[in-house]
Amino acid sequence: MSIILHMIPSILMMVSPILITAAGGMICERSGVVNIALEGLLQVGAFSAAATHVLLETTCGVFSPWIALLVGAFFGMVFSSIHAYASISLNADQTISGTGINLLSNGVTIFFSQVIFHADRTKPYQVGMMPGPGGIYPTVFIAIAVVLVVWFVLYKLPFGLRLRACGEHPGAAASVGINVVRIRYFAVLASGLLAGLAGGCLVLTETIQYTSNTINGTGFIALAAVSFGRWRPLGISLSSLLFGVAVAFSIYVVNIPALKNALPAEFFSLLPYVITLLALVVFSGKNYAPLAAGKPYEKGAS
Repeated sequence: MSIILHMIPSILMMVSPILITAAGGMICERSGVVNIALEGLLQVGAFSAAATHVLLETTCGVFSPWIALLVGAFFGMVFSSIHAYASISLNADQTISGTGINLLSNGVTIFFSQVIFHADRTKPYQVGMMPGPGGIYPTVFIAIAVVLVVWFVLYKLPFGLRLRACGEHPGAAASVGINVVRIRYFAVLASGLLAGLAGGCLVLTETIQYTSNTINGTGFIALAAVSFGRWRPLGISLSSLLFGVAVAFSIYVVNIPALKNALPAEFFSLLPYVITLLALVVFSGKNYAPLAAGKPYEKGAS
């Protein structure tokens, strides 16, 4: 029991980036744009935040992590504009566009690491984001705030109704005066901002520097959380919690002798991804996705 209680702050720390990223992915897909570039956007946000923190840590002190989070969110949004332009303005295949961004992000972050730090990673920083009372990191409260704001916008504001209409039937939405292109641009950029923010949250709490392995599939897990959570705020919160628990368990299992000795460590390292695949298999036959998700919108089309 003591081990489980000790894991709670770590579980919440690991859930936070998944949940923030999933919230962005949900907004994007509810508008009708599939965004599998979440992994790459997380990488860009994580690198930008880590590099900023390394460069500002000695001069800005306790404010450095917060500035780093803002920088990570900004560059995540900027990078997502590539996906927005390709998938919305050019009507490119959204899956191919997202895959290209994932590949590009890895190369871009390593390139700038070489330029700035003369290595394939950022320099380690002395102190990351500090936890508060009970060992709970501020990123947990950021994640909760993000989900509440997203829920309020999607279900309590007219703009949220318009955004959801663009993801279900963009032609009908356009017929009543809704600017589908503008709303989809907003959704893609918002997903990039949140993914960049999540990358910053991850790198400043779970590690001490950015490397090419820092994200390690978190974006794909968040994408699965969107599907498993049925594209709803409560659903993605619960699915993110499930996947976060799996990630934390795979790390803390070394502290449980009975399990550590029963199975090889590699088995537990695979656990988060196995659970992700099982979740997708269970829900593969149920179509809860927005009807127009992944379909380019052409003005004047029915």
